[in-house]
This record gives sequence, structure tokens and C-alpha cells, in this order.
Amino acid sequence: MDHEAVFECEYPDPESARRVERSVGVEVGDIEGDRTTATLDRDGATLTVTVAAADLVALRAGCNTWLSLVSVAETCGAATPRVDG
Repeated sequence: MDHEAVFECEYPDPESARRVERSVGVEVGDIEGDRTTATLDRDGATLTVTVAAADLVALRAGCNTWLSLVSVAETCGAATPRVDG
């Protein structure tokens, strides 16, 4: 792959980073095509998302996809259950 983007996501604690990693990690290998690949690495409270692509159009699409997945995982992970009663 000719192009690469690396995103480091810092979280307040390792558990938060682990939660996001586990949520989006199931997509690695499933949503990649011939023109893009993605990897996830976590070191403590830092999650690193690396997107590699054959061309800039594919890189942009891959970045949009993975940043959206991370954003949804962060939003869902921050949700607190509603308690009625």
C-alpha cells in the first residue's frame, strides 16, 4: 500500500481504550477491500488505528469508515443505563 494514516486516540483509562478496541476490532479484516487495510493496536489508554491504502481516494474512504466506527464505539461506551423506579 502506498498511503497510510495513523490515528492515536487517548482515553481517560486503559479500560475505556480496551472497550473501544474490542468494539471495533471485530471489523478488522471484514470491511477491508482490495485497496485498503486497517490495524488496531492498544498500549494502555492509547488506541492506535492505522489505515493503509493503495490510493488517496481509498485512504479517505478508509479513514472515514474507521473514524466513524471509533466514534460510535465511544458514544455507545459512554452511554449510561436509564434506571426507572
